[in-house]
Amino acid sequence: MLQLFISNAYAQGGAAAPANSAMNFVPIIAVVAIFYFLVFRPQKKQMEEEKKMLDTLEKGNRVYTKSGIFGTIVGMTEKVVDLEIAEGTRIKILRSQLGGLEESILSNKKEA
Repeated sequence: MLQLFISNAYAQGGAAAPANSAMNFVPIIAVVAIFYFLVFRPQKKQMEEEKKMLDTLEKGNRVYTKSGIFGTIVGMTEKVVDLEIAEGTRIKILRSQLGGLEESILSNKKEA
């Protein structure tokens, strides 16, 4: 019985030669490159535009928040903005939660 298993083991032969290992990485590198150009690069560009917009804000600007509230900037610190959303109604929000200038979103609506 043991002789039967040994003869089968010899009949199977050695393992196949491995393919070129450098060629195995080409699809992985291609996927990473596509992912970079479709996800990371546009996201980085959008973050730079948002930072530029936040740096140019000043008192009196009409802005909107990422939650959809429109208001006028009446005060600012490095991280917090005071918005007047109605006459006599002020709220404090994080500067990072501003969506942009009101004029930019209203001009986009007119084009549509």
